[in-house]
Formats: sequence, C-alpha cells, structure tokens
Amino acid sequence: MKKTSPVEALLWSIALPGFGQLLNRQYLKGVTLIILEFVINLGSNLNTIIMDSFQGDTLAAVRHTNYQWLLFYPCVYMFAIWDGFKDAGGGRTSPYAAFPFVFCAFFGTTGMFYSDRFRFMNILLGPVWLPMAAAFLGVGFGFLLKAMLDRRYNQRSEPIHRPPS
Repeated sequence: MKKTSPVEALLWSIALPGFGQLLNRQYLKGVTLIILEFVINLGSNLNTIIMDSFQGDTLAAVRHTNYQWLLFYPCVYMFAIWDGFKDAGGGRTSPYAAFPFVFCAFFGTTGMFYSDRFRFMNILLGPVWLPMAAAFLGVGFGFLLKAMLDRRYNQRSEPIHRPPS
C-alpha cells in the first residue's frame, strides 16, 4: 500500500486536525485529535467567532469567545499538523524541523492573549485575525531560526579537512 506523502498529510491536517494521522494509519491518535478539535471548537465557540470575524463584527467575536477553551486551539492544531507531517516522513533532514510549527503555535497563542484589546491602525483584530497574523509571524520566525541552527549544525558535523603534512 502506498505511503502518504508528508505534504498530503500536512494539508489534510490543516483541513482538520487528525486527518493526517488517519492517512498515516494512526487511528487512535487521529480520532483523539478529531475529538479534541470538536471539544475545543464547541467549548470556545470557534465557529461563531469565525463567522463574526468574517462578517466584520469583531466586537461580537470577542464577546462570544471563551478564551479558557480557545487558548488550547493553536497548540493542538499545530501539533496535529506537525505530527501528521513528521509521521509521513517529513522533516527528517533537520533536527530543528519542528521549529516553524512550534513557534507558530506559541505566537498564535500569544496573539490570542491580546486579541480583545490590540488594535492595528485603530482596528481591533480580534480572536481570529490577530492570532492568525501572529501565527504567520511565528512560522516565519521558526523557519528563520531553523535555517540559522541548521547552518550551524551542518558546519559542526562537516569533517575538518586538514592539509597533509
């Protein structure tokens, strides 16, 4: 049977956490992540928040947000994406391959802390747009840090060439 490609697992995990694991035949982990997705989604009112945000009613999105639940979402979401990608064979070329995923979750969660008060050009971004913007910054920061550490790691693991004496 054909193995799932890392990109395919990553994209299905973006669509719904747990789908990448199901493609990788990790059924218990996949079903657990899908259940977590639904529990956190319902507890945080995520679908309502997304609808309010897309309709431009950021204040309603803030009012409908249960932050005690929503703060779990970025970490569960990014873990599911990373895990599906990794278990399909992605990220094996670098010991720092998880960095973009980890920093995306961290920055996204941090953005959530300020989503009810942070304004950009006097516009309240709210619990959808600010964490998403912060998450993209986190991905960029993670890739940058990964590239710097990979370069350093690769320089240390290269054999030292000494001229013959």
